[in-house]
Amino acid sequence: MTAVMIGVDPHKGSHTAVAVSTAEQPLGKLRVRASADQAGRLVEWAAKWPERTWAVEGAGGLGHLLAQQLVAAGELVLDVQPKLAARVRLLDAGDSNKNDPNDAASVAVAALRSRARRPVRADDHAEVLKVWSRRHRDLGRAKNQAACRLHAVLCELVPGGVPEEITAAQATRILGSAEPYGAAGQARLDLAAEILADMRRLNQQMLESKKKLASAVRASGTSLTEVFGVGPVVAATVIGDVADVSRFASRDHFAAYNGTAPIEVSSGNRKIYRLSRRGNRRINHAIHMAAITQIRHAHSDGRAYYEKKVAEGKTHKEALRSLKRRISDAIYARLRADARQAASSTNKGPGGQQGNDTESSAAGSHPKHRLFGQATPEPDPRLRPATPASPIMPPEPASKKLRRSP
Repeated sequence: MTAVMIGVDPHKGSHTAVAVSTAEQPLGKLRVRASADQAGRLVEWAAKWPERTWAVEGAGGLGHLLAQQLVAAGELVLDVQPKLAARVRLLDAGDSNKNDPNDAASVAVAALRSRARRPVRADDHAEVLKVWSRRHRDLGRAKNQAACRLHAVLCELVPGGVPEEITAAQATRILGSAEPYGAAGQARLDLAAEILADMRRLNQQMLESKKKLASAVRASGTSLTEVFGVGPVVAATVIGDVADVSRFASRDHFAAYNGTAPIEVSSGNRKIYRLSRRGNRRINHAIHMAAITQIRHAHSDGRAYYEKKVAEGKTHKEALRSLKRRISDAIYARLRADARQAASSTNKGPGGQQGNDTESSAAGSHPKHRLFGQATPEPDPRLRPATPASPIMPPEPASKKLRRSP
């Protein structure tokens, strides 16, 4: 047990630190401006408490830079979620005023009481994947916004507009044949041409970002892309947000984290489970895209599993949720295998590569151990992936009738 816990409430322009004892008694506080020597000033102030631990609120967000600087200085740093500190402040019977020192003290108390805290590690390759996957998502949102704006302008140029998803090539043909009326019509035509140029630029940027993602995923040596439907974008999203899979004790904990496990709302003798809206929605969406990819391929194990659930009487959404949970378990197995391989390579010394599963293992890249077939980042509908059984998660048998293409 640490002798002193130092809670930090980070902000864009300043950081407030409050030191408390194990009895939750305040020992001192300091406010520093956000600057190049911010970590140095905090460490110098905390030198009076040799047995100290830092608790930074939102070390994965606004407090990321400060937390990384403290780790680089050799300090032990914990990441405290903002909701934990908010609960401490809400239930505090003493001074409940909302200010930076009280917030920092709540962070320190939350770190002392909670088991949900986790140590902050120096940025590794997972952070690289997180950076580029965020960039890809931002470009995708910008592209969708440009397409929506183009739809709106075309409704004022073409009768009925474009009733379906629009592409740059389709928009070029429409604008080439459009006949604007008056100066206002010409202005709308010019505006549509500018938005179309934005769409083309964003398309090119998305292609470039996807290449960077694919290169970063290959450099990580992960076997996650061997799960059918998991391409570079999905793999980078999952690895970047998970970071350290060891913080999940089991596949059930991982499913609860990504929202693919139902939540219990039982009362008395009634056992009721409902769809979870909690968890990391980015990973949930990535798993959803992998599930849709599997369903679209008639000869994938995921499609057979989905059809089996439908035959049992489940609706489309219920069968899809069952498949998403199965994919979540497969992803967890791959992440665990990559972590074991990385630890083994580290223990053996130089020569190994993180996640390079060249030797036979329970979740290796050998065809016998593929989960839900071979990965296809951009699957071809004509592709007929192999569907061998996996020792970690053997697919449930399905009748020949269910395996027949619709």
